[in-house]
Amino acid sequence: MEQSTSGFSEAGLRRLREVLARHVESGKIPGLVALVSRDGETHVEAMGTMRHDGGAPMRRDTIFRMASTTKPVAAAATMVLLDECRLRLDDPVDPWLPELAGRKVLKRADGPLDDTVPARRPITVRDLLTSTCGLGLDMTAKTAPMMSAFFEQGVYGQADGWMLPEPEPDEWMRRLSTLPLMYQPGERWLYNVSDDVLGVLVARVSGRSFEEFLRERIFDPLGMKDTGFHVPDGKIDRLPPLYSPDWQTGAFNVEDEAEGGHHSKPPAFQSGGGGLDSTADDYHAYFQMLLNGGTHRGERILSRPAVELMTTNRLTPEQTAALQTWARSVVHLSHGTGQQGGWGFGMAVRAQRGDYAPVGQFGWDGGAGTTTYADPHNRLVGILLTQTGMSTPDSAGAINDFWTTLYQAID
Repeated sequence: MEQSTSGFSEAGLRRLREVLARHVESGKIPGLVALVSRDGETHVEAMGTMRHDGGAPMRRDTIFRMASTTKPVAAAATMVLLDECRLRLDDPVDPWLPELAGRKVLKRADGPLDDTVPARRPITVRDLLTSTCGLGLDMTAKTAPMMSAFFEQGVYGQADGWMLPEPEPDEWMRRLSTLPLMYQPGERWLYNVSDDVLGVLVARVSGRSFEEFLRERIFDPLGMKDTGFHVPDGKIDRLPPLYSPDWQTGAFNVEDEAEGGHHSKPPAFQSGGGGLDSTADDYHAYFQMLLNGGTHRGERILSRPAVELMTTNRLTPEQTAALQTWARSVVHLSHGTGQQGGWGFGMAVRAQRGDYAPVGQFGWDGGAGTTTYADPHNRLVGILLTQTGMSTPDSAGAINDFWTTLYQAID
């Protein structure tokens, strides 16, 4: 790590390095990049190799599939439109997303698709930002008719198990429109679908592609030069394979290769729920901007009220209870993610003390083995990136140990 230890103890940083090295040396995590910063001091570790069988070493500028860690960044595009009064929080989305107008709602979320009642009101921008639009993925109920319909209609997934949407946005929305809502708009927190719908909303309101808008208003102003929805040819050597280890044998199955893989070409659908590729430094710039109240090097990216909305709990007690029920029910899959309270816009916000992190910490984790959070109380950003998917507890264990050790390193 860099020599300056302002804000961190030397012994704490040394122990953090040792703990991360132990995960790499175990053979369960081929390589990783970790970044921690506090009060202007940044420390980076790059360990191990790009592939499980060796090869090029991990570097500070290695590019990672951010998976669901995409959500906190993608939500910022909507906040720009709110700041500019091109959207309002409680606007119905029907004018821009007519596919979602006049919805039917399942009488029971796990019931037959034709047993419905009319929606009591339209879906609003706020519903999408808080993941309460009435649609979501529940991987603990894969056999429910609605979950089966998501995959049968091609809204999510395909033959090889890839979870990101495959059709272009208009076709994706058409397929989504054939399905009822699982809950009434605003009634219940549900995972992922709202974040993908937001990307379509931003594109239609702005008249640009989702990525073009993000690049113009977020990525370029923050210097996020390696962030996008695919990795171009000139950078593909910096993208490791994505591994999905076998849960029984631990064998390193390749979920997605670098060259010729899903992230080697522009996707038809730019997924706000899980499609970004990025680096530790790019994500640090974004989360530091949030800690700065929306500014970066004197330039305002988001208004302070927009940042406060994103990074404080926006759920009602009833919605929060649903989030907590979901988090506890998937603890065996997500290994602890999301159990500490609330949800802002596109990310978790800790509303109760459940581990080493304090109340107020905000960010999210990704199924490809990524984690990024910021902590206003300690003026801290922490980022750990692997490409070992959470089909086994190995990457999640490394993430847990990273946060446990990092909080002990604060001086």
